[in-house]
Amino acid sequence: MRILGIDTATGASSVALVESRQLVASAGRIGSRDHDAFLVPAIDFCFAQAGWHPDQLDAVVVDVGPGLFTGVRVGIATAQGLATMLGVPIMGASSLDALALRATTGHRYIWAVVDVRRGEVAVAGYQPVPGGAALDAPPELVGYQQFRGILESDAREILVVGDWEALPRSVLRGLRGVRTGMPRYPSADALAEVVVSKAGRGEFGHPREVRPFYMREPDVTLGSVHRREAGLWT
Repeated sequence: MRILGIDTATGASSVALVESRQLVASAGRIGSRDHDAFLVPAIDFCFAQAGWHPDQLDAVVVDVGPGLFTGVRVGIATAQGLATMLGVPIMGASSLDALALRATTGHRYIWAVVDVRRGEVAVAGYQPVPGGAALDAPPELVGYQQFRGILESDAREILVVGDWEALPRSVLRGLRGVRTGMPRYPSADALAEVVVSKAGRGEFGHPREVRPFYMREPDVTLGSVHRREAGLWT
């Protein structure tokens, strides 16, 4: 199965082409602005590197959040447009799931963190399992000190992954049994890996059913998404 992954939900953007769980091509950048200017050129680049044509795709997966409002909207709009144009199914995946999947730990309990700004982070807890991580504590939106309280009350050995560098230093300072690690941002190839099992079973929805997972009301409205009329999409 050939999957296009799109991730613009956080402070990094990435695009990936994956086939049978193997990364074929990818492009990425750090930055929370101008997602729309990055996406289509990055997709064109990946197809050129892979030697694929868009009509060879089997599915599109996109990060639905939690994350930054504009980035989430741009990614979903682009993915829905491509999936509709190419006539392929689309799936949404969580940025927290993608972070936990790539956490490098064999035994520590995983807390994945996404900075959503305004003094809050989205967090979720995961049990490490062979080949990945299983969701254990569902996503919730918490303040910085509330997250410290969650960590303080957990006696297990813990690995915090995601954008923990956005936290005030006081949040993690002095916590016994708590370590920080990679990745900092979710990636498009990790998104594809999150959904590949469901994709293999044909568990897709209509493109319009892929909705943003904001976890709070947006404070900005994105009126339109601009796409470049060039490359493979003309």
